[in-house]
Amino acid sequence: MLRKLEIKKHALTAISYMLPVVVTAGLLIAIGNLTGGQVISDYSTNYSVSDALVSLGVLGMGLLAPVISAAIAYSIADRPGIGPGLFMGLIANSIGAGFLGGMLGGYIVGFFVLFLVKNLKVPKWAQGLMPMMIVPVTSTIVVGLAMYFVIGVPIVWATNALTEFLTNLQGSGKFLFGSIVGGMAAFDFGGPVNKVASLFADGMLLEGIQEPEAVKILASMVPPFGVTFAWVLSKLFKKPKFSQGEENNIKIAFPMGLAMITEGVIPIAAVDPLRVIASCTIGAAIGGGLSMSWGVGSPVPSGGVFIIPAMTDPLKFTLALLIGSAITGILLFVLKKEPVEVIEDVEEEAVDFSSIKIS
Repeated sequence: MLRKLEIKKHALTAISYMLPVVVTAGLLIAIGNLTGGQVISDYSTNYSVSDALVSLGVLGMGLLAPVISAAIAYSIADRPGIGPGLFMGLIANSIGAGFLGGMLGGYIVGFFVLFLVKNLKVPKWAQGLMPMMIVPVTSTIVVGLAMYFVIGVPIVWATNALTEFLTNLQGSGKFLFGSIVGGMAAFDFGGPVNKVASLFADGMLLEGIQEPEAVKILASMVPPFGVTFAWVLSKLFKKPKFSQGEENNIKIAFPMGLAMITEGVIPIAAVDPLRVIASCTIGAAIGGGLSMSWGVGSPVPSGGVFIIPAMTDPLKFTLALLIGSAITGILLFVLKKEPVEVIEDVEEEAVDFSSIKIS
């Protein structure tokens, strides 16, 4: 159990390091595309600022595997794992193993570096070379060769098979897949299940498949929009469904949702977890299924409503988002019970100091 928790901790550390890189790269691509830019194929010719932004974003996306691999290795083995981790990510890129290869390479080289640091004995004169040369070079050679000739082969096969499977999905298959990704992304409001869906969508984006990314963005906004919709319904029909404290939280969660920050719903879900989680998950699953089946893709991994114009079909994305949010809101309005607020007027009792004696 402890080892399982450690592995999850290393993955979450890697995601936290990876997100700024992916978001920045995605926004650069979006800004460049919206202003008519294209990837620069020949640097000897004239190119525009928009072309430079798109090209920089594409280069940034290529950092995903090295960054996630290095971050995992760093989380496991501290600084000695950074260099070897970067090399494993570069190998994953070069052989086509993608982010899956980067993750696995990071874990393997991280634990191998940790093993070397703890168990490799060298003469006293060589101890100063351990962190800068002996450990990085040894681990990079051993695990790097394993990545090239052993580990990487099945990962490349799995990545290609997954990419082909998603590319060939049609009709109900697309809707089901989008529903699964959407439900996972909304289930725990930015928690580990959401992180798994996010990591998968980001990895698929690197393989040129943009639809899961759009589903992830949609599903991250459905919970705050959905609870807000339920609150509006409660006001329209004059049926109180939220306490004053919950209403105050909704007023914070909605603007956070505009920026794709789902965590604002957590205080509301903490009060009534079963109904809130079920409503948000179902709404996000249906919205995600519609987005996927309609072929909506996002070249940007984050940004909320502000990057909708960069999507392949902004109108259909907006429609899927509204449908998913409305379903969440209606379900929550129907299922949620009226709040019970206990307000007690406690009169301040006079304190009698006459019994206190000072000796």
